[in-house]
Amino acid sequence: MQINKAVKIIEIDDIYLPFRQKRKTRASMARDKGLQALADYLLSFPAKGNIEEEAAQYLSDQVLTIEVALQGAMDIIAEQVSEDATARRWIREYSRKQGILVVSTKDVKKESPYRMYYDYQEAVSKIPPHRILAINRGEREEILKVSVSVGVEKIVDYLIRLYVKPGITAFYVTEAIDDSYSRLIKPSIERDLRNELSEKAEVHAINIFAKNLGNLLLQPPIKGQVILGLDPAYRTGCKWTVVDETGKMLEVGVVYPTPPQRKVAEAEEILNKRIKKYNVTAIAIGNGTASRETEQFVATMIKNQNLQIPYTIVSEAGASVYSASKLAGQEFPKLDVAERSAISIARRVQDPLAELVKIEPKAIGVGQYQHDLPQKKLDENLTAVVESAVNRVGVDLNTASASLLSYVSGLSSTVANNIVEYRDTNGKFKNRRQLLKVAKLGPKSFQQAAGFLRIYEGGAIIGDHKGASVVPAGLNPLDATAIHPESYDLAMKVLEVAAAITAEIGQASLAAKLGALDIKMLASSLGAGEPTLRDVIDCLLKPHRDPREDLPLPIFRTDVLSIEDLATGMSLTGTVRNVVDFGAFVDIGVKNDGLVHLSELADRYIRHPMEVVSVGDVVTVRVLSVDRERGKVALSMKSN
Repeated sequence: MQINKAVKIIEIDDIYLPFRQKRKTRASMARDKGLQALADYLLSFPAKGNIEEEAAQYLSDQVLTIEVALQGAMDIIAEQVSEDATARRWIREYSRKQGILVVSTKDVKKESPYRMYYDYQEAVSKIPPHRILAINRGEREEILKVSVSVGVEKIVDYLIRLYVKPGITAFYVTEAIDDSYSRLIKPSIERDLRNELSEKAEVHAINIFAKNLGNLLLQPPIKGQVILGLDPAYRTGCKWTVVDETGKMLEVGVVYPTPPQRKVAEAEEILNKRIKKYNVTAIAIGNGTASRETEQFVATMIKNQNLQIPYTIVSEAGASVYSASKLAGQEFPKLDVAERSAISIARRVQDPLAELVKIEPKAIGVGQYQHDLPQKKLDENLTAVVESAVNRVGVDLNTASASLLSYVSGLSSTVANNIVEYRDTNGKFKNRRQLLKVAKLGPKSFQQAAGFLRIYEGGAIIGDHKGASVVPAGLNPLDATAIHPESYDLAMKVLEVAAAITAEIGQASLAAKLGALDIKMLASSLGAGEPTLRDVIDCLLKPHRDPREDLPLPIFRTDVLSIEDLATGMSLTGTVRNVVDFGAFVDIGVKNDGLVHLSELADRYIRHPMEVVSVGDVVTVRVLSVDRERGKVALSMKSN
């Protein structure tokens, strides 16, 4: 009956506890000495009698005194009380609601990131996830000590009311209950609560990481740009590269405009030549070490050379991981790690999704405490986010890398590599059906993947207004849309009803014709579901639609801002780089991102920053304070 009522695993554990095989305990040793009957006697609460005479009956070569006999019996009672599922459930719920997480430290003079927790208390029911993870880390590093404090008197009073009855043995049972709570129940319930808090915090942190990653992956691409990418550094110099509109690397090199070399004139001459040689249209600067010094150099170069090109700061998160990866080695076997990083930075501007999928998701760094989280669960969740983003955007079958293809629904990494190998051997895909010729890509995989793969060289089908058509060289313009091959017949019937031809796909003329149709009646006459029909029509109207197009483009600058330029009250435009429980970090063009605290994100009350901001958002902020010594800037998004 109790099992049927249990709604949590921990409640099942409570019920099973008395039956679980135990290691040797004080109670089990007392039972081995034959003291269970004495414990039962104490729990019978006789109205009269002599307890010592009763206990004397259990003396033996293992139980030498009456005191030992009674203590053994109380140990048995203490364990029985601690294993009562009903009592444990009540105590756990009471502790969950009334408990206080108490944090302290061994050495209050020691400097550490956990200083705010050296003498800290907060209600178990209210402590936010990010503080739980911070406290857990401090405890693992043996800097913090953590316990749960709760009103002992009320809990013991509850157990006494539950177990103790009038009788001559009430004193002994009460003593056993005190011992049961302090020695057995309290440590166990505290572990349960700490585990519960940690699990909730971990799930929350994984969800935040996943949402941030999804927003980052769906940042809009900057198409048709020739990018000069710069990976800043001091001693080893700034690695640079130029990539063309398709992301192809044209040239790489290194310049030394930053300390200690400070070869500014030489660096300016080298980069200016490449900018003119390759008709560079934008510059991407990594946001790592020496980023702001490199930005200052670039802004000065733009002014000195009268260049009409902007620059943008790009997150380097995970770039070094990619550069040292096997994949990067295969792509650029003759380049060193830093040069590959510059290429990654440049390509992130052109197509963030295509470049970021090459990096292990958890290395992209848009969460909090990711190294403290269950890695398997984190990997599973983040991989699902990447798959969702890739499938939502769609993949160009003739240009996508194997790493990008591997995230398409239905395609394993092996099949993704086989697609690239087939493309390299046989040339570009002309239609989606060719996928069935790829090794290990069967009908089921094709059915799952086809709708997410695009062939943009499909050309136009020539036909008459009745829908009769001729496909030149096996090309099909529907292959460039999100319409699945299973719905091609439906798409052609829609065009036929609208008296349109495939050459009109994506044209204003087709929009006018389809706008005149009654969708409900058409769905009924064609035997199609209304949602499916609407999706097909939407794809015919916007065949190459990219969901990222509706998002704000990254901020491009032509001049640099330093922390010395900031003043309280100044209004700035910035890009949200990371969202955490307590606020959002915004890149406003100075060395360190500014923090918009949760309380400064909106004029109204909000529970979490994600209610108003996401990674990649372009926002207007106001400077609240500037700590130049520590390089920290406090910002506000409130209207006043």
